[in-house]
Amino acid sequence: MGMAALDLSREATEFPGKPIAGDRAWLARDITEDDWLVRLNRPAIDEIRSMAAKIEAQPLPTVLRRIEEFDCPNLLEAVARARHILDAGCGFTVLDRLPMDEFDIDLMVTVFWVIGEKLGTQVAQKWDGTMLYDVTDTGKKWGYGVRGSATNVELVFHVDNAFGPVLPDYVGLLCKYPAIEGGLSRFCSLHTLHNRLLEEVPQLLERLYQPMFYDRQAEHDAGAPKTSWAPFFGWDGERIRSRANVQLVRKGYEVAGRQMDDELAEALEAVERISRSGDLWYEAPIERGQLQYLNNQTLGHYRSEFQDNPEPALKRHLFRTWHRSSGLRTYEGV
Repeated sequence: MGMAALDLSREATEFPGKPIAGDRAWLARDITEDDWLVRLNRPAIDEIRSMAAKIEAQPLPTVLRRIEEFDCPNLLEAVARARHILDAGCGFTVLDRLPMDEFDIDLMVTVFWVIGEKLGTQVAQKWDGTMLYDVTDTGKKWGYGVRGSATNVELVFHVDNAFGPVLPDYVGLLCKYPAIEGGLSRFCSLHTLHNRLLEEVPQLLERLYQPMFYDRQAEHDAGAPKTSWAPFFGWDGERIRSRANVQLVRKGYEVAGRQMDDELAEALEAVERISRSGDLWYEAPIERGQLQYLNNQTLGHYRSEFQDNPEPALKRHLFRTWHRSSGLRTYEGV
């Protein structure tokens, strides 16, 4: 690789050379609201109210809360439906919704954390151990060491933490306030993207199974490599595993001071072009109080550029969690 990088090339797998069949390879026309929306019934909302009252009466740091502290069978049934959608359905789901206007925001964030406990171990999202991450425009310019989630820029289809040693299995979001314009969520099956690449540019898809540089966004120890060396796609015999993030690959080569090979440059352009195809992505805007979860292994997600509310207290603000079924709770997970 020519320079020090976090070497994840062991993940490289043989290019399958055939379409990936199954329900995970969906097109937008295949998806309806009933496939992803999980409404919380009145008993579940009442359980959330009771949960919030108990949290307020018996204080404890949010990250120490566990679902076992609370009696909430109806809520658990809804979360189980959401989990099934993530694992066996379209890969994204929305729980609709928390009673945000009845409670202090800190209580609702804790409820969000408690619900997330049923989706797998919640893990650090930054090198400093941040467990609950604020997704809001900080006013900083997107660049080295500044994540796109801290800006209002368009984020093309990607998976979270594409450069990390252990990818999150799921990503969760609680919406405090949406943007007044833009900030839309779109989802794309990476199985379908893979199949379309295979159909149109098979030789370029094969390059995506080989390692490349990723920018690590300064989320590492001071003396650690600034880039990762990993494949964009992998195949475990049943499903695609992807580190899809075109922007971080391009930045990875800039940070590494290396010239990207022509084949990879063309492959990344093909990924962008095909993922913009309207028949591949499904749009599901997130609204105040909704909980959105997505499968970070099999689904690419996109956020459009947005305009904030001029009132600072009402600007776009979401709270995010990462969930993993393996590895440590630390940021790198190893």
